[in-house]
Amino acid sequence: MVILHGAGSQKENHADFARTCKARGWAAVTFDQRGHGDSGEVMAPGALDDVALMARLLADTKGVDPTRICVRGSSMGGWMAIHAAATAPEVSGAIAICPAGETHLAHSLRQGELEMQVDSAALEAWLAEHDVREAARLMDAKPLIILHARGDEQIPFAFSEEIYACALEPRRLILLPGGHHRSVQHDVELQEVALRWLEQTLPEQEKSA
Repeated sequence: MVILHGAGSQKENHADFARTCKARGWAAVTFDQRGHGDSGEVMAPGALDDVALMARLLADTKGVDPTRICVRGSSMGGWMAIHAAATAPEVSGAIAICPAGETHLAHSLRQGELEMQVDSAALEAWLAEHDVREAARLMDAKPLIILHARGDEQIPFAFSEEIYACALEPRRLILLPGGHHRSVQHDVELQEVALRWLEQTLPEQEKSA
């Protein structure tokens, strides 16, 4: 599992999910996305390539099934997770929590609300050319589970409904009553639900004759 934090966050903030992954037998990696923590880079379109790089890193790790590498992200990380699953052959499935859309990110970028170091011109141009709903469709048969709190004050839960409507099977949408923008990502029960669904949905590795 490649774990992606949101805008203004850092890898340490998702250590709880990494521990949940480990307890269920998943290898997990968290890292500071560009413009955050110790990354030493600015957020730009190349950040998407970093996700594929991390997926390849996991795939080359002893004991890891390279056909079952997934990504999990929240907010901006959820947006990144879906795009990575759509474009990177190394990624086999995604968990998206309250995923942002390009218009949400572009608005926050113009308002100076994104707490990260960023190449504004390059990122805004990239955002204008992409649509995470189309990316969900381009995931094709890769499993996608989306979780969103109805009380989210930053990203309307209806946007997750739009993404879900564009995605192909296998897919699942879980909308929680109440809550807020960060409540779902640290819910232990929902972490387990998402992992269990992926475990049941990902195709088993073919056995050699």
